[in-house]
Amino acid sequence: MKGIEYRGLNSVDGPIVVVRAAENIFYNEIVYVRDKQGQKRTGRVIDLNKEAAVVQIFGSTTGLDLNDSSVEFLDEPLELRVGDGLLGRIFNGLGNSADGLPPIVSSEKIDVNGMPINPFARVYPKDFIQTGISSIDGMNTLIRGQKLPIFSGNGLSHNRLAAQIIRQAKLKNSDEQFVMVFAGMGIKYDQAQFFINSFEESGVLSKVVMFLSLADSPSIERIITPRCALTAAEYLAFKKGMHVLVVMTDMTNYCEALREISTTRGEVPGRKGYPGYLYSDLAELYERAGKIKGSTGSITQIPILTMPNDDISHPIPDLTGYITEGQIVLDRELSQKGVYPPVSVLPSLSRLMKDGIGEGMTREDHSALASQLFASYSKVKTIRGLAAIIGEEELSDEDKDYLKFGQAMEEKFFAQGEHEDRTIEQTLDLGWSLLSMLPRRDLYRIPSSLIDKYMPKAEVDG
Repeated sequence: MKGIEYRGLNSVDGPIVVVRAAENIFYNEIVYVRDKQGQKRTGRVIDLNKEAAVVQIFGSTTGLDLNDSSVEFLDEPLELRVGDGLLGRIFNGLGNSADGLPPIVSSEKIDVNGMPINPFARVYPKDFIQTGISSIDGMNTLIRGQKLPIFSGNGLSHNRLAAQIIRQAKLKNSDEQFVMVFAGMGIKYDQAQFFINSFEESGVLSKVVMFLSLADSPSIERIITPRCALTAAEYLAFKKGMHVLVVMTDMTNYCEALREISTTRGEVPGRKGYPGYLYSDLAELYERAGKIKGSTGSITQIPILTMPNDDISHPIPDLTGYITEGQIVLDRELSQKGVYPPVSVLPSLSRLMKDGIGEGMTREDHSALASQLFASYSKVKTIRGLAAIIGEEELSDEDKDYLKFGQAMEEKFFAQGEHEDRTIEQTLDLGWSLLSMLPRRDLYRIPSSLIDKYMPKAEVDG
């Protein structure tokens, strides 16, 4: 029977408690563990067999005695209470109020583990989201319903970039507003305060739901934080019909917590000690994005992860890249030059970009212009490598023009103010202005009709 307290524990190892098996226990079931003073700790079932149940405690297990502790199985998964008062609130990593306000008044609770979306019910993402950031809008476009992660490194400006996207994101061809869900996992207090202050100052806090598991919170809590955030996003999108942008940072901290639990459980490690199920666990989170038939709402995800040692082949960015539809890569070299945001466009990619740009969505020249900018900037990188070997003075005049083009692209196109919100038209016009620095014969990826129509007439080089 549920609700009966079972006395005694088999073992306690860090946040993992093993208890004698009871009947009808299920995976992810919520458990209360009480010590001999009656102090309650919340946990969940993470493993089962015929003889024992393994419980993960959200917090400290200090003071738990094997003989005098009791365990109560609640016959329910971890649930998040949702309702009309969700927006504008700040919660901890487990979905409890962290802003000093009372809990949401609502009888509706949703399992944080989510429900699988029927693939047949999904709608293909194709609506352009304007972030106001040229290096994203112009060359790695974000689409509504997409999951587009930011690959960064320690100390780079990914938090500033994420806050700017949250402040500025809008649908180009609609007056429908975005609401934001922010999940912070293992972030420092000053980082959390930065986001809160940024949203307050820009007036968007009333449209944001925040779930914060700070660095001093139990690392195990980080496993639940993105699930609470995505549960709130699904409620707002599919029950309230809103367009939701979900930003999750830092996914590396999430994966470290997953590795910690796996090691404690004695599981056989995979690459770099991460569990073999890291791919499926990340996919379980990332695939909770998209659009569904019959619902006007949508969920767009921007996970942020800091690559250990800036290694893009590390298991976390490597697997994330397989699951998501591209990536935005931040570059340390650009950051050291003072470029903000330091988006490295060549390794960056938006796989859904082709379906959300063009006539009727952005502008007819967008696809060809972006392709030419990629090709021309790629040539700049090659010429810089050559100049490092033979010296810049030995380059041809045309190569020197490309170096000037590359510098101008970094200083005028990539670089922009933290509160500078460019329209897609401004971004595309800026791209044309840069291409006017190059010979027309080199613009081989753009039809002549578009060059004649959009190239600044006074600057065309025949």
